[in-house]
Amino acid sequence: MKAQIRVLAILLWSVLAISVAGAQQIGKFVPIAAGSDEDKALTEINATTDPAQKLALIDKFAASLAKGDMAAVADELYVNYYIAQKNYDKAFEYGDKLFAVDPDNFNNAVNMIRAANEKGDSEKVSAYGDKAGGILQRFKAAPPDGSEKAVWERQKTNTLDANKDNIRYVEQSVYMVAYNNPNAAKRAAALTHFAESFPDSPYATQALGVAATSYQQAQNAPKMLEVANGLLAKDPNNIGMLLLLSDYYSEKGEQLDKAETSAKKAIDLLGAAQKPEGVTDEQWQQQVSLQKGLALSALGQVNIQKKDNATAVDNFKTAAPLLKQDASSYGRNQYRLGFALLNLKRNAEAKDAFTQAASVNSPYKALAEAKLKTFAGGAKKS
Repeated sequence: MKAQIRVLAILLWSVLAISVAGAQQIGKFVPIAAGSDEDKALTEINATTDPAQKLALIDKFAASLAKGDMAAVADELYVNYYIAQKNYDKAFEYGDKLFAVDPDNFNNAVNMIRAANEKGDSEKVSAYGDKAGGILQRFKAAPPDGSEKAVWERQKTNTLDANKDNIRYVEQSVYMVAYNNPNAAKRAAALTHFAESFPDSPYATQALGVAATSYQQAQNAPKMLEVANGLLAKDPNNIGMLLLLSDYYSEKGEQLDKAETSAKKAIDLLGAAQKPEGVTDEQWQQQVSLQKGLALSALGQVNIQKKDNATAVDNFKTAAPLLKQDASSYGRNQYRLGFALLNLKRNAEAKDAFTQAASVNSPYKALAEAKLKTFAGGAKKS
């Protein structure tokens, strides 16, 4: 009788390690015959607690029994041993050997990412994340030769469900490495790549949203527009992207109808938006207020571009208290308000708006102060 079990993480070195013995695995299936030399050797390795003795037994297994698919078993034994000993470089060495004989071994990808996280090596997290993403995409793509589609779909669903915790761990790890990149351009590229590698991840949409704003920070407008418009094509009600495009187009004076439609749609969606889990009522109210203020300010800028200054003033004034929590957005809004009022010949009110713009530390402070000097009896610098 054969015990059809896959040799998995023998050394449970992390509380995050997921026991999946007996569940469907992604990668080669290596059967171990009960009572065989391999089975006896593995039993002895498992029972040994002394690290030096355990390594000696693994070396013996590799030298005498690691033929054919058993080479993958030996490499996995080494991976788990060296992870338990926190010798991460050796774990990577044997993990790469394991990938050479079993390139779709998802459990190995998980172990490599955990080792990279433990070592604090973000580059390796990303590199092994690429391997994990490729493994999952290949697994989902097509059934094995000769498999009935309906049977395969059930098997695939069960296998993915059995590995869901490890899949989520991989996605979180790779996403956070990309998200925390301090360079805006590199962060944007890494997040876009993440969404391509893990298209079914619940983090994919979030990654693209952050990528679009990161491209904006990097002053790469073409890539920002590409990512933002692509995300809206998949998720037409994405408030963040609606705000990003309405802000960009209104500021540039381009595609004003699209900017107006996007801003108004964002306001409508915000009115019905549900507070996410883990966000306090105060935090949610601040977020909604800021986003609504940004949409109103974009509308005001569209109004100016369309020479409807009276409506612009109304939108800017409504936006002002909502934007006070963010100095940059508030300063810009009041600066814009000043010009709308000047266009209406309401100079005293315009001067007051420029004074408000100059009162906060933002990129518009110096611009507002310069504008104030053009008024008769110009205001002193604040």
